[in-house]
Amino acid sequence: MSTRPNRTAQTLLATAVLLALSGCRSSNEVASTPPPEEPAVLQERSREQESRRLESLVVNGARVRSAGANAIADVAYAPAPPPAPPAPSAQLGFAAPSVAAPAADFAALPEANTERYADVPPNPVQRVAEQPVSTFSIDVDTGSYSNLRRMIGWGQRPPADAVRVEELLNYFDYADEAPASRSQPFAVHTEVAPAPWNARRLLMRVALKAYEVPATELPPSNLVFLVDTSGSMQDADKLPLVKQALRELVLQMRPQDRIALVVYAGSAGLVLPPTSGAERATILEALDRLEAGGSTNGGAGIELAYRIAREAKIDGGVNRIVLATDGDFNVGTTDQTTLEAFVAEQRKHGIALSTLGFGQGNYNDAMAEQLANIGDGNHAYIDSPREARKVLRDEMAGTLLTVAKDVKIQVEFNPAQVAEYRLVGYENRQLKREDFANDAVDAGEIGAGHDVTALYEIALVGSGGEWNAPLKYAAGARTPATGAAGELATVRLRYKAPEGGASRLLERPVRRADIATTASPALQWAAAVTAYGERLRGGEALGGAGWPEVARWVDAAFAAAPDARDAASRDELRRMVRQAATLDGESLPEAERPALAVSE
Repeated sequence: MSTRPNRTAQTLLATAVLLALSGCRSSNEVASTPPPEEPAVLQERSREQESRRLESLVVNGARVRSAGANAIADVAYAPAPPPAPPAPSAQLGFAAPSVAAPAADFAALPEANTERYADVPPNPVQRVAEQPVSTFSIDVDTGSYSNLRRMIGWGQRPPADAVRVEELLNYFDYADEAPASRSQPFAVHTEVAPAPWNARRLLMRVALKAYEVPATELPPSNLVFLVDTSGSMQDADKLPLVKQALRELVLQMRPQDRIALVVYAGSAGLVLPPTSGAERATILEALDRLEAGGSTNGGAGIELAYRIAREAKIDGGVNRIVLATDGDFNVGTTDQTTLEAFVAEQRKHGIALSTLGFGQGNYNDAMAEQLANIGDGNHAYIDSPREARKVLRDEMAGTLLTVAKDVKIQVEFNPAQVAEYRLVGYENRQLKREDFANDAVDAGEIGAGHDVTALYEIALVGSGGEWNAPLKYAAGARTPATGAAGELATVRLRYKAPEGGASRLLERPVRRADIATTASPALQWAAAVTAYGERLRGGEALGGAGWPEVARWVDAAFAAAPDARDAASRDELRRMVRQAATLDGESLPEAERPALAVSE
């Protein structure tokens, strides 16, 4: 979390500003003033002026800037850090220089940053002879990517705990082939090629591509919007943006769909009972009436939302609560463990919980992300109207419709071929080896059309790329079974149908013959995104590579797939890399413009 000055430093700074202001009057101004006022009146007026001046300043690290207007803009790129945020742009494109900045000229950052992120240490490098099996739950969340974009756009160095590399990876489209039929909910792809930061080490990509369901073929939806209307949601990047975001989803609803609206502040209440999607005007009017104020009783809101969702449940349909909040629960049930236990119990009723994070300064990322994980849902962070359209319009099917649940990945490495490995990301999705075949253990869900990418960094036996020396007393590598000598690893997946039942097993080998000398465009991009995330986390995994190398890898990966469906987001990352470098005191040349403007 970024370091802020203490109260004494803020007071000294404010005093200096006031002294400077008081000394700027000219003799002409003094001469033209009205007759002197009574001392008491002057003293009161001085206090009012000081108060207004202090309220218009915000101290953030070593920067001081004026608070901006509370207007939501929809821009793709803008200079950062401000001091004056850019003028709103009606078009996405490349008119503005530098990086994807905050999507709005929001209110000033609060004096004290109380944002909360889970402390999850990075995965260690494992010797295959000692630990040959890696097991984890999939994760389709993308919230970390847009949250980092918000911080970098404001000129803030993100805390390492805010960087979840798997969510950066899963933000992008890798053009993997989807299954032709919904009878197989996702296709599995693997590939292996050298790592850009160390030619003696390899990257092994395991990718899932879910079956793509057209929005017109979605089953009926029973949605409960659970909206935080507490006082902390007053800022323009909170409740006003929540309304814009949920509006995107309402406009996609059909007559067979139902939407209810529950709010919570000091207490919870039902604003709109389950209402047909045909009554859009009624639903939108209910959203427009929402106002922020009061404390935050999130626990009561969640309990009411689940009750409404259960009562309106559609058998065979989409039954989901969409929680929009900054996560700042401060009254009622505030203990995260208690809330998680409640959500875990409620998922047995077939109601999923997805979370949309909003705002800055007091954002509780740890709460929002974990509630979605436990609630069989997904988590996104909405930093702009553009992100709202991406999550709730363009990717609506994936956001709402689960095509496979409790999806687990287990990779067994061959010690005769692979000396060591490191799983990139998924630190808070780790499972025990025995959890893989235990259908009682919860895991992640994959929605229609979702991409899931997992990367392993591996070192082959005798490659010279090992980081760890073998243990003195460890048993030697076993001789592989007949027919497996050329296999690097076996990838196993378990998943359940959305309605539950026994899990199904998929298995495929990864062979030494699969190693490519040059990475595919998909693996190139995944490696570049990983380098960006690892650099933000400190760069220990990159072998000394810095921002210039990261920028070069991102530029090369962008050039390798200039016609990617998400080319605009990819080009945005190129600018984010350069802006992030400035936060570490490095200045990099601007990225070259694409030959043709890209759009999404």
